[in-house]
Amino acid sequence: FYDHDRSYPEELRAEVEEAVGLIESRVGAKFGDAKNPLLLSVRSGARASMPGMMDTVLNLGLNDVTVQGLIEQSHDRRFAFDSYRRFVQMYADVVLGLDLGIFEKQLERAKQRRGVKFDCELSAEDLEGLVSTYKARVHEELGVPFPEDPQDQLWGAMGAVFGSWMNQRAQTYRRLHDIPAHWGTAVNVQAMVFGNMGNDCATGVAFTRNPSHGANDFYGEFLVNAQGEDVVAGIRTPQDLTVAARKSRGCELPSLEELMPKVYEELVGIRRQLELHFKEMQDIEFTVQRGKLYMLQTRTGKRTTHAALKIAIDMANEKLISKAE
Repeated sequence: FYDHDRSYPEELRAEVEEAVGLIESRVGAKFGDAKNPLLLSVRSGARASMPGMMDTVLNLGLNDVTVQGLIEQSHDRRFAFDSYRRFVQMYADVVLGLDLGIFEKQLERAKQRRGVKFDCELSAEDLEGLVSTYKARVHEELGVPFPEDPQDQLWGAMGAVFGSWMNQRAQTYRRLHDIPAHWGTAVNVQAMVFGNMGNDCATGVAFTRNPSHGANDFYGEFLVNAQGEDVVAGIRTPQDLTVAARKSRGCELPSLEELMPKVYEELVGIRRQLELHFKEMQDIEFTVQRGKLYMLQTRTGKRTTHAALKIAIDMANEKLISKAE
């Protein structure tokens, strides 16, 4: 990509169309369709884990037409416009290069008008108004309208994720961790699943062991009725995965173990499976959509030196790895 002046090989467009078609057939929805739209997540896939350094775009494929199809699918107008609002804000930031603060100010004003504290307390009408406000601001700042064509949105997002390999924070991270720039990154295009469809939905991050001191504890956080960026954005207080972690923090908010016990048990099983396969402590991201667990990604987890020693010794004692390993 960079060696060819940030351009793509001629055959890539056909390959992307074919791959999106495969996702459509598996999910049973069509990208850009007015009645049954497929929405996409565009994420980085670097060879080395670089948490938080690369860009992501969620809910891609929404426009004034497809949002109506999402409303028909979900029977939830608020969810549809919440997803649309998130998409416009994220796309304007990541792809169009606008200051995120522009949109955060509009969001805060909407909450003040409604007299609420959290994003999830805004009504469908509030969120629909924010979409219009956001798009008008994009036009005002750039002199061109927000892109409505899903194909244009997809190629814009892919280019932005490739481009984020050379952003300042990624370059600094690579320099600090001795990651060669020539390794480059892939772009992963996935079907969206939604943690913001209601109170039977959630999103979270977890480590299969404690990254601070290495204890064999399932360690992580989640939010109900949220999308991935909410967990790290600090706009709401995340909840603990386990009862033990909740009690140790003195938190009154229920843990995932208490709130969604079946989902938690499934996640514990996946935790074991991942460690058996990778023979390493894993850093995972997950979403719960209407009570069903979806795994978004896994990677080798960052840890302290103390934790690294304890995890290695414990895994050897558990016969998960050899003493040599």
